[in-house]
Amino acid sequence: MGNEQRMNLFESAPIPSAVAKLAVPMIFSSLVMVLYNMADTYFVGMLNNPVENAGVALAAPVLLAFNAINNLFGVGTSSMMSRALGRKDYDMVSESSAFGFYCSLIGGILFGIACTVGKDPLLDLIGADAMTRGATGKYMFWTVSLGAAPAILNVVLAYLVRSEGAAMHASIGTMSGCILNIILDPIFILPWGLNMGAEGAGLATFISNCVACLYFFVFLYIKRKQTFICVDPRKFRLKKNIIKGVCGVGIPASIQNLLNVTGMTILNNFTAVHGADAVAAMGIAYKLYMVPMQVTLGFSQGIMPLVSYTFASGNRKRMKNTIFFALKVMLPVLALITIGYFIGADRMIRAFMDNDAIIHYGSAFLRGFALALLFLCVDFVAVGVFQAIGVGKYALLFAVLRKIVLEIPALFLMNYLFPPYGLSYAQFIAELILSICAIFMLRHIFKKYQDVPKN
Repeated sequence: MGNEQRMNLFESAPIPSAVAKLAVPMIFSSLVMVLYNMADTYFVGMLNNPVENAGVALAAPVLLAFNAINNLFGVGTSSMMSRALGRKDYDMVSESSAFGFYCSLIGGILFGIACTVGKDPLLDLIGADAMTRGATGKYMFWTVSLGAAPAILNVVLAYLVRSEGAAMHASIGTMSGCILNIILDPIFILPWGLNMGAEGAGLATFISNCVACLYFFVFLYIKRKQTFICVDPRKFRLKKNIIKGVCGVGIPASIQNLLNVTGMTILNNFTAVHGADAVAAMGIAYKLYMVPMQVTLGFSQGIMPLVSYTFASGNRKRMKNTIFFALKVMLPVLALITIGYFIGADRMIRAFMDNDAIIHYGSAFLRGFALALLFLCVDFVAVGVFQAIGVGKYALLFAVLRKIVLEIPALFLMNYLFPPYGLSYAQFIAELILSICAIFMLRHIFKKYQDVPKN
């Protein structure tokens, strides 16, 4: 994207048009990513073996932990880059992008090594037992031990490309890997192919993430004269202002995802007590819930470059209108999805596994998760705004409130009162309270940051 197109998109294009160009590709990318995550569950489910399906479900917290690094160097760097673009500080854009790229690469390699060295205690921690340990370990070998670095780099590169307004290319890169994964899954998993089960799902994911990274490297090489994104190691500098700017937003976002991992680990451990059927059902229900959740996250993350740019350039009215437009679009859509989940929960679970016990558990879990969607939308948009304008302390506050103060205690309470069905209602309780806090925090931000007078 050239400078003139970039400035028009951020400064003068109608808000619906600008949001569509930035957020719609991100939403499609998020949807495809969810589909590729669900593909593992779907094709492994076709084996009609709850142990193999549970192996994929139990590994989910470890894969979710990738987001701690993704958000530290993806969200943190992209926010800094977009704000630097708003100030027309192009050297800062290049230097911060190099910092985010190399830190995410190093972080991914170290994550994979740590999980490999500590494999046995890690499997115990996520709730794998003697029955599910083998399938979980084989799946994690490809997705984590070997796959952490390309999986993390794929997401971070998409954030960097999106920060300049090239949302379509960011989404194409992400979706290329996701679509390849969906194609490879049945070949590697099912008996008519390589018959590798959960291990095949992991191998397909690893190959797909490597291909997605390759797309981004080719894109950056072709656009090297038209982009400020830089992966030249000579630009990688540990400058105080870069570290502070990236980590000020990235660390709270990273902590938020580590807390998400903690919450999911507790959820899986509580569910595991009820056997492989319950674990498989929880995994299916949660991945169905992730479809609208990721759409909402994609929309809120998609508008971040526009919010960051308009905030840094002083056009706060355009920033506010962007936020209100996002809420007006998403809330009615999520209301319809919630109704659809309540009506069709049984049929949706059955599409993955035609097992009466799993359908019974899964439909109850899915209805509980669905109640959180409307409130989750408000929370995601608010946190996206905090990250976009560089007030990471508010995002950290919300992360602590969501998990430590609200959701994790609710998991213990609901597991004690209504095991195991109450587990899926813990997030609804947390998001309801948090959405009220989000409204007050957004009002505070709108009052605090008024339009900057133009000279």
